[in-house]
Amino acid sequence: MCSVRMNDDEHALVATAAKAVGVTVAGFFAKAALNAAHDPHTSAAAIAGRRETVTELFAARRHLGQIGNNLNQLTRAVNSGGRPIDIQLNAVLDSVRRASARVQDATDQLISDY
Repeated sequence: MCSVRMNDDEHALVATAAKAVGVTVAGFFAKAALNAAHDPHTSAAAIAGRRETVTELFAARRHLGQIGNNLNQLTRAVNSGGRPIDIQLNAVLDSVRRASARVQDATDQLISDY
């Protein structure tokens, strides 16, 4: 039996990833460790690069959630008879484009690693 120390942010990242694939945190660690042990060519740099890419995907996901909130606010305003200022609408659309590009870039990086 072993234990792993990490800060709250790291634990949240791992817990989110474990939940996404339907395993416990311990199961996620076990699978990751076994995969790494079976692939001796995986370097620490490659693992760190993947971690950065996954961190970027989670950040982009949070960003998309914030954008969704902005879109909901604009929708409520329009449904109430208001008209969003073109600057507001353009800012939200620009945010969607940036977040989509972040997700695409991170996904491309993960794909190129394999």
